[in-house]
Amino acid sequence: MKIYSTRHGQTSYNRQEIILGTTDILLDSTGEKQAEELAKRINDLNSIDIIISSPMKRALQTSKAIADKCGLDIITDERLREWDYGEYEGKSRFTEGFAENKVNFGVRMGKSGESLLQLAHRVYSALDDIIKNYSDKNVLIVSHGGVCRVIETYFNDMTTESFSNWFMDNCGLIVYNTD
Repeated sequence: MKIYSTRHGQTSYNRQEIILGTTDILLDSTGEKQAEELAKRINDLNSIDIIISSPMKRALQTSKAIADKCGLDIITDERLREWDYGEYEGKSRFTEGFAENKVNFGVRMGKSGESLLQLAHRVYSALDDIIKNYSDKNVLIVSHGGVCRVIETYFNDMTTESFSNWFMDNCGLIVYNTD
């Protein structure tokens, strides 16, 4: 089984370097183009059987572009929603304390959000279920930057430093082999 992981296309928040977690917005025009290009790339791969997506608008819009191009079904999973960044939501990515809070695993983001441990718990449980329930298929997961970072830790060991510096581009694509 292969699990492909991608991050949704660009949004206006991404373009402006604004922290985007629970705010549910659509892709901007660049993000729409990125999703179409990713759909062509995935169609050319001809190896994905199903899409499992975050239910958030930006991820579903990306998933739909791929599903339409490739004739694939989309299943949504709430556990693939983006990290709840609490009081950091909607602020600059360069806000004091944001980068540091991201690597304090047991501390809730922005006081009222999720800790990294909470995020990892829900994403790991989604991955465990995907591997168990779709072991005979190749799956594309369409999610978010924070979720993609946690998916990377599921398959590859990461130090705190490598975790804090790891980044997934909008509509980037990584493949993980579960064998």
